[in-house]
Amino acid sequence: MKQIRCITTTLLFSAFISFCFGQKNKGSILAGENIAVTSTKYGKVRGYIDDGIFAFKGIPYAKADRFMPPQPPDSWEETRQCQIFGPQAMQPTAQNWEGQSEFNFGFLFNREPMDEKESFVLNVWSKGINDGKKRPVWVWIHGGGYFAGSANQLPFFDGRPMAEKGDIVVVSINHRLNALGYVDLSFLGDKYSDSVNLGMQDIVAALEWVRDNISNFGGDPNTVTINGQSGGGGKVSTLMAMPSAAGLFKRAIVQSGSTVKLQPQENATAFGKAYAAALGVTSNNTEKLNEFSYEELLEAGSVATRVLNSTEQKSSGQNFRIGYSPTVDGKYVVQNPFDPEPAPFAKDVAMLIGSDLNEFTYFNRNLITKKTLSEVREIIGERFGSENVDKYISLYKKAYPNSTEPHEMLGFDIFFRSGVLKQAAAKNNQGGAPAYTYLFTWKSPVNDGSLGACHGMELPFMFNNIEMARTMTGGTKEAYSLADKISSAWINFVKTGNPNTKNLPKWEPYTSDGGATMKFDNNCKIIYNHDMELIEFLSAFPSTKLF
Repeated sequence: MKQIRCITTTLLFSAFISFCFGQKNKGSILAGENIAVTSTKYGKVRGYIDDGIFAFKGIPYAKADRFMPPQPPDSWEETRQCQIFGPQAMQPTAQNWEGQSEFNFGFLFNREPMDEKESFVLNVWSKGINDGKKRPVWVWIHGGGYFAGSANQLPFFDGRPMAEKGDIVVVSINHRLNALGYVDLSFLGDKYSDSVNLGMQDIVAALEWVRDNISNFGGDPNTVTINGQSGGGGKVSTLMAMPSAAGLFKRAIVQSGSTVKLQPQENATAFGKAYAAALGVTSNNTEKLNEFSYEELLEAGSVATRVLNSTEQKSSGQNFRIGYSPTVDGKYVVQNPFDPEPAPFAKDVAMLIGSDLNEFTYFNRNLITKKTLSEVREIIGERFGSENVDKYISLYKKAYPNSTEPHEMLGFDIFFRSGVLKQAAAKNNQGGAPAYTYLFTWKSPVNDGSLGACHGMELPFMFNNIEMARTMTGGTKEAYSLADKISSAWINFVKTGNPNTKNLPKWEPYTSDGGATMKFDNNCKIIYNHDMELIEFLSAFPSTKLF
């Protein structure tokens, strides 16, 4: 009874929030014993209807013991209430508070409870259930690197607007992260032989659930698009190198997360051994792994990273600054995703790949602070040498001729953009399904424009959910207009593998020679290899970021 009261309260609160946030989310909420009920392989689930859209939240797709691969979830007999988001994967509690900044004001993070056992859940939005229709399916994989995040991390991750506008089925998933998802302990013995890439194995399990169950939610299991941003983009890239994922999706979208190479097995083994040593675990006492608290497991990862970044390790050429990431293990991930070429089984997967102009502005306030040209020249000289200042400025102005402020020469992204081009070129050279690329350059007016076109700024636009991101976008007429264009492109790509839509210029597939890239801004247009010379110049200076 307590659970029912909690769910009822949550739904009433959701209706209140919908009313408060304006017309686009305005409508009735219907919930009850025989409302929004459908079947899965494991039992019936009950969701609710939000202004004509069926919503199901917190559906179990798997279960797993610690450091073990995912298994099918336990079946249930009574209809399971799936009306609120399930727990997020374990991650540091510090992630729940990120301090005061314009970035955190703009993005307004959501935080669900964490649970090690109950976080294998997914969410579904659809216009119809049990109606015999085969709607294309769009699977959202959240970012946060391989360390943090959730399917409900940001308010505008709500799938309702896209399900309504495009008549597609929207799915979002949680999966294991950090110490519980990306530590290879296979050297401890056969029991842990499948401990590598557990977070990625979870995602495959979720996609298998989609294959087996989504038809009861009005979806077509043969028309699935996977989509991720930041770390989610890296996960999408990785799935394209996993034989177990082959055939589970038809199209892929990578946003600000193009991953060409993954860590090799020797790095993963070294990290795993340092991790186990930090816990005092050997092949003779592996039972201890289940006795540690999550905080102790996380601290072991920090210790392992420090050990492997010691002088001795650096002298051997190793670098473990990330710590938790997918591994080319030869079984689950058989090769680098796009180095030197995509996996053969990914040949027919169409791709949409892109990034934002100012990815790192919220990491470095120096990039968005107005400066004189002399100050900017001095900073460029310190980074690239005084002899290269004029060349740098010339190449930048050639790439971005409409840039007006000197400090803008410091704030554009090269890291993700170069990854986009490498990934798209490799896909094109494969000779299969096409790749389309974009560059998001629209700058939010909020807080004097300090966010710029920063990392994640495009998210509420492709979710068609500007109303739930007004602190981030300003909620301007221009924002709504651009969201209509971008979300239409995403919907068309999900449906057909082609993002072209009547309200955008003709969008050509990417080729190395042509370099066609859609520039998303108030005035959308196609640009051709506009920054290739600049990228080639910067490639001579080893760095993941510019400044």
